[in-house]
Amino acid sequence: MRTVIAGGHGQIALRLERLLTARGDSAVGLIRNPAQADDLRTAGAEPVVLDLESASVDQVAEVLRGADAAVFAAGAGPGSGNARKQTVDLEAAVLLADAAERAGVRRYVIVSSMGADAQAEHADETLGIYLRAKGAADDAIRARSGLDWTVLRPGGLLDDAGTGRVRLAPGVTRGSVPRDDVAATLMTLLDTPATAGLTLELVSGDTPIDEAVRAATGG
Repeated sequence: MRTVIAGGHGQIALRLERLLTARGDSAVGLIRNPAQADDLRTAGAEPVVLDLESASVDQVAEVLRGADAAVFAAGAGPGSGNARKQTVDLEAAVLLADAAERAGVRRYVIVSSMGADAQAEHADETLGIYLRAKGAADDAIRARSGLDWTVLRPGGLLDDAGTGRVRLAPGVTRGSVPRDDVAATLMTLLDTPATAGLTLELVSGDTPIDEAVRAATGG
């Protein structure tokens, strides 16, 4: 399987790339900064330098052509300014979806956030802008009839070692989850076509990831 990952140098993306390539899959990471390319190669991924804030649909579609899936794991990140919440968290996610449709790649998984909502209000203005951008991106992806989409909304992200056990459902009690377990859940979602059309929240829990994904599909 060939998977193209936007935000290829992000902490979740690098973990996903390692998991995919360790089992023999092909992972392609989209990055803005050429200096990050060696980190992706170390993870086993193919780096492609492409700025989603300035690239055209055709440029992104060219990279996606022949892929089995696209994963949007990009984010403007802390300290990036409110404007980039719009251009990265929302507009780049939509651009990747447009390009996937043009390239004939139906499977699309987006990493969102618990609390994402296009109408979100928050006492922290920056967090509110972030949650609204993520929510609007989710809405735009879920409106696509040409994509087999899954929206994954993790809770607070931790650098602790993953446990391989989670809670995964359309709605779960707010909590946190190691990035290791987010990446492992993403890979399992990619392997499970029945998760298309689902929006799922993810936090640490007691259920092995494979079982949690099967349960989320009613299996």
